[in-house]
Amino acid sequence: MPTFLVSDIALTARWYVMELGFTLAGQFPAQEPYVFASLQRDNAELMLLNLADYEKPDLTARRPAGLWDAYFRTSGVESLYETVKDKPFVKMKLTKQRYGDLEFAVRDPNGYVVVFGGD
Repeated sequence: MPTFLVSDIALTARWYVMELGFTLAGQFPAQEPYVFASLQRDNAELMLLNLADYEKPDLTARRPAGLWDAYFRTSGVESLYETVKDKPFVKMKLTKQRYGDLEFAVRDPNGYVVVFGGD
């Protein structure tokens, strides 16, 4: 499962819950500020680790063919896309790939690119 370093776990977790339908599965400590959180959606899990003042470098220019930090294979990709398609954080519209999967990509508030794919 992917693990992202972030400077504000609570803020990031709320974004994943509100924007992408994840569930906060656990956090430590019980009250903010968190040093760890686990988020789940369908069978996918994402972990967040706190690193004060961390800023993820943007490496997009080093790989023009595309770059992502996590890929979640899930069912209902089209219905998930419908809930976010007009949001500014969508970085790749829903696309039928030549290998058959439907995929779209988002960029979270920390700069992580997450792809959702499936049928």
